[in-house]
Amino acid sequence: MKEQLQHVYSGSTKRASVRLRAWVQMAQDSEIPELVGLAKSIARYRREILNAIEYNLSNARVEANNTHLRSLTKRSYGFHSPEALIAMATLTRGGACPALPQR
Repeated sequence: MKEQLQHVYSGSTKRASVRLRAWVQMAQDSEIPELVGLAKSIARYRREILNAIEYNLSNARVEANNTHLRSLTKRSYGFHSPEALIAMATLTRGGACPALPQR
């Protein structure tokens, strides 16, 4: 069933819609509690899932940014002030590019 769910993402949005509907029905018919719960969640967010497939959108960049900022926060526990963490986050994730001193 895992492979069939992965197959939903291949092809057009119309095909994905049909495949997703079929997978949800198959999961509900399986009577496996975990799959039934997943099928309910997929049915609830069906429109959002199909939009993600159609427009090829993902929240991967946001999740990567959050992970990086959590890592910076852990590294900054020894800093004396929160401004140092903010400066480090701005330098690494904010796109700040300060002018370096000339030698």
